[in-house]
Formats: sequence, C-alpha cells, structure tokens
Amino acid sequence: MSDVVSPWVQRYAPLIPGGEVLDLACGSGRHARHLASLGHAVVAVDRDPEALAAAAGPEITTTAIDLEEAGAVWPFGPERFAGIVVTNYLHRPLTADMLASLAPNGVLIYETFADGNAQFGKPSNPAFLLQAGELLDWARNHGLRVVAFEDGVIDTPKAAMVQRLCAVKPDFPRVAALLPPF
Repeated sequence: MSDVVSPWVQRYAPLIPGGEVLDLACGSGRHARHLASLGHAVVAVDRDPEALAAAAGPEITTTAIDLEEAGAVWPFGPERFAGIVVTNYLHRPLTADMLASLAPNGVLIYETFADGNAQFGKPSNPAFLLQAGELLDWARNHGLRVVAFEDGVIDTPKAAMVQRLCAVKPDFPRVAALLPPF
C-alpha cells in the first residue's frame, strides 16, 4: 500500500476550512497525516485495526468501524465535518448519510475506481466501481457545488480508471481565489 499522498487530495485539501476532517477508509493514514499537517483534527476510520495503528498520531483520532457489516449505520451526525476525504473506497448504501455529515462550507474530496478499471486489474466488481458521472450525480443530488472533476485513466501509483471530485457546500466563499496552483 502506498504511503504517498494522492496528488488530488494534496491539491484540494487546502480548501478545507478550519475544523474536524473525516478520512474514511483511511488505511494506514497517509491522508490523515497530511490533513493533520495542515492543522486539522482528523477522525481516521477504517475496519482494519492494524492499519489504524499505523494511522495514529497527534491530532488524529482513529476509530475501527466496519461500515459494510450487515446492519451498519453511519456513526456520525449531520454537519459535523469541515472536510471528508475518501480514496480507493466505495460503499454506496451510506453515501447520503456521509454527505449529510459535511458541515456548512465543508469540502468533499473523493477519488476512487471507476467502470473500466477491470482492464487494469482489481477492483473489477461493478459494486466497487463508480459508474459514468456518478460522483457528479452525488454532488448534484446533495446540493454540492463542483470545484473539480476528473474521469479517466491514471498512470501512478499504478494504472487505473478513476473518478475524482472536489465539491463544496453552496455557501463556500471565493473558491477560485483559493485554488492552489498546478
């Protein structure tokens, strides 16, 4: 598993306003550590206790939760997080609750595998692959404003078909002025 911060997360994380950030399916915490280095308190969630042990650190609260377990419910309240970061993970049943946990002015940074990824290996099961425009639909259906979206093949850290989204609550101030350079 790569310990390198996703360039997508690195580019858009500075848009997250002050406040607590959720790193969902955090693995060993590469993004949690990056977010903490930007001054955020981070809630890092994963189902793997060993991975969570590696994610622990100052300003990072780790929580072992299996959101895919039968009967699992979203454990966080509405409008709690200034930012939500998700990479390489997709579990559709709790999407609406996850998006409801985004606070006013909050930023969603999402990057995961998309339909067509089977040509590069796993995941190849459609249950774990975003469909064309699916992240855009999520944003539209939950009142988020899209800052950036990409859908296509990446080469690093390995070849894959992905979708990437950065979206904000509609009242987010002056987004264009805050975008970091390429």
